Amino acid sequence: MKLIPTLLLLSLLLPAQAARRIGDAQVRMDANGQPCFTISEREEKRGGTPDFQAITVSEGARILWRMAMPRDRTFPVSFSMCIPYGGRVTALPQTPAADLGEGKTYSVEIEARPGKSVAMPLRYQTQFCLDPRRKRVLAPCRIP
Repeated sequence: MKLIPTLLLLSLLLPAQAARRIGDAQVRMDANGQPCFTISEREEKRGGTPDFQAITVSEGARILWRMAMPRDRTFPVSFSMCIPYGGRVTALPQTPAADLGEGKTYSVEIEARPGKSVAMPLRYQTQFCLDPRRKRVLAPCRIP
């Protein structure tokens, strides 16, 4: 008879754990005029710095660049740092970075490793565009 309340309790808890929210990523230009990616300042204040797992930049369903950390390595993603498009660390598993064009809408997803807190997102996402002069990132996209 105790089995039924236990199963009912488990069925209520499992969907809540599976439905973690998606955090806000941020895009800005680095010193070389390339987009770079991080979590938003609000996300860091809310939940701390997640441990990096992977990053993917895409245009629709087409992956333009992806980089992932090996299982035994990671680093904390803080608002003050930025992961450059195309990467700079050749030792990390990654795909070649496709050229980004102006006036197109791109998506970025930063994947985090679980562990620090169950309230912390496992994914951070945003969309962005490059302005026609490639001087800045537009998010959300407002192409004239």
